[in-house]
Amino acid sequence: MTVADPARLTAGQASAAMAAGDLTAVDLLSACLARIEARDPAVRAWLHVDRDGAMVEARRLDAERQAGRVRGPLHGIPIGLKDVIDVAGMPGTHNSPLHLDRVAVDDAGCVALMRAAGAIPLGKLDTVEFAALGRMPRTVNPHRFTHTAGGSSSGSGAAVADLHVPISFGTQTGGSVMRPASYCGTYAMKPTWGTVSREGAKLFAASLDTIGWYARSVEDLRLVAAASGIAGGAGVAREVSSLRIALCLTPSADKARDGALAVLTRAAEALTAAGATVESRELPASFDGIEQTRDTIMRGEGRAAFLPTLLTSGEGLHANLRDIAENSSGIGPAMLKDAHDHAAHARMAYESHYRGYDAVLSFGATGEADAGLDGSGNAVLNALWTLLHLPVIGVPAGDGPTGLPMGIQLVGFRYDDDALLDVARTAAAVIDPWHGKVRIPAG
Repeated sequence: MTVADPARLTAGQASAAMAAGDLTAVDLLSACLARIEARDPAVRAWLHVDRDGAMVEARRLDAERQAGRVRGPLHGIPIGLKDVIDVAGMPGTHNSPLHLDRVAVDDAGCVALMRAAGAIPLGKLDTVEFAALGRMPRTVNPHRFTHTAGGSSSGSGAAVADLHVPISFGTQTGGSVMRPASYCGTYAMKPTWGTVSREGAKLFAASLDTIGWYARSVEDLRLVAAASGIAGGAGVAREVSSLRIALCLTPSADKARDGALAVLTRAAEALTAAGATVESRELPASFDGIEQTRDTIMRGEGRAAFLPTLLTSGEGLHANLRDIAENSSGIGPAMLKDAHDHAAHARMAYESHYRGYDAVLSFGATGEADAGLDGSGNAVLNALWTLLHLPVIGVPAGDGPTGLPMGIQLVGFRYDDDALLDVARTAAAVIDPWHGKVRIPAG
């Protein structure tokens, strides 16, 4: 038996087909490369594709499987990496003119984990410069080429949505993993802060930056989580009727637009109709000002990250990043201390406030993807959960008023990523109208 179009398979489906002898890693990689060749001239997700190196690795992995050796749950699965994540021997430009000739010497920690699980790093994906505030990516939304794919993990979200690879990696400082997932109609996971090594990924804000990943099912998100050592391989089956979900609009709900509230309400109603308990429960008053707290921390820690580049590259550093490195916001030590204290209090307050719930349901983004490529959207409805160090899973939730994808976020509890994956797997079958199907973007 052969697989008609391997590029349409999820990672789990492809892995099962390879285990059954119906597919090889070479077949899967060839299908992904063909899809990239056909679509990426328009989508522009990739900055570098290592065709030859990936094919050598695919042949090696096929030979190992034939010899009875399987490295792990991602054996033979091609993956894409955001260009701020180092892959040994590949360019690592960070989409910056300051690093056009840079080639990484070592794998980032997350890449090493994926190699150990049998994954094939295929190439580097477009990003906002330094995954921060500089030069914009050229990636377009695969569902409508006139719109953004989101940022800063633009290429990572688009590559999975457009069936170039089953899994890709990004980073999140505010909403850089979750926003592209909502805009492009993919699943995504931002794990608990610090549970996956950030070694080898460009730093922006040390207490916010988190490695995350994209896939086309919750099961595939779990494969990566298991390979990263933060979840079990199978999980626990949950009945929808057992779920207790808190619906939270957040203090920034006034920023929602383009039917975002309608999509979120539809998801809540679908869960309720399926038997889940969904209760509206907003954050306590102590969260007032939390958006400013997050911005203070991001800019204060960002100054430390970009000051060396300012001093060595001067005017070559993008104006937006120079402002951060020069501390144009005037953030002093006392402001940073107060912001970190507020964040620490908010993390404990969240745990207490939502005790007894399985997850919090909230907006995936402020709305549909923005038109044009001059911006990458607003992270305000994602950044709160990043500041709180919480695990988050993005789930497609249908289309917005103009037909572009929109998603929701399921937010869990620190260091309980495994349980959130269980909840998301059950909830996704109710929330995602494309669940179990292949959505092929039309461009």
